[in-house]
Amino acid sequence: MLITSMDNPRIRYLKHLAKRRFRETEGKFIIEGVRFVEEALASAMSVEAVIYSAKLFQNNRGKELLECIYKSNVPFWEVTEPILESLSDTATPQGVVAVIKSVPTGLQEILTRVKKQLLVLVDGIQDPGNLGTIIRTSDAAGVDAVILSRGTVDLYNPKTLRATMGSLFHLPVIMAGEPVQAAELLLQAGIRLVVGMPQDCQPVYSVDLTGPVALVVGSEANGVSEGLKRLPAIPVNIPMPGHAESLNAAIAAAIMLYEAVRQRSV
Repeated sequence: MLITSMDNPRIRYLKHLAKRRFRETEGKFIIEGVRFVEEALASAMSVEAVIYSAKLFQNNRGKELLECIYKSNVPFWEVTEPILESLSDTATPQGVVAVIKSVPTGLQEILTRVKKQLLVLVDGIQDPGNLGTIIRTSDAAGVDAVILSRGTVDLYNPKTLRATMGSLFHLPVIMAGEPVQAAELLLQAGIRLVVGMPQDCQPVYSVDLTGPVALVVGSEANGVSEGLKRLPAIPVNIPMPGHAESLNAAIAAAIMLYEAVRQRSV
């Protein structure tokens, strides 16, 4: 069946998912693009519906995705190009979006499941591109889970999702509560906190990152929360012999992560 009306109840519902509060109430979010939908269908995520337009037929990869959709048990709806564009957040839509059911996982639960070797705690990052890049880099570095404290930008913001490049489907991303509470749970589980700080402190490469550790990345403007600074954490910095005063939060996280990767590979 081809949906041609913007007033169709399904289309109105999908448009409401553009709002963070509605996403949180419904526990659902929208992804778009061929690669992203491929990743979702291949993952353990619950794909509730796939919506596509004729544009998906324009290349072989799109046709292969459509065949995969037909063979799956996922409901699918064909819509007109204007409707698909109204659901898209990109300048050049690829002709396909999907509705994903988010499955919330508590920090306590994830600490019983993961190896507890390498974690990332994100404290108040506000830029969606930075958050998505941190998740993508964490996936590449073999992180067990990324933990988002309250006050961090929406994980399901379209810009955040695009920046993850599908890594959201490869590793657990946990929405935790207050940063201090999340950090205390990690400490109780025997996980050391290594906190990136702009102040003078020991360089990150001088700290042993081979055991169970959580790398803490603070916000772009204010760094980590004051409460976190009072916990028994290990402050580290990234040496910057040049003239720049600071690094992008996602870049700083990547440097710390790959120092942990380097140490663990030696």
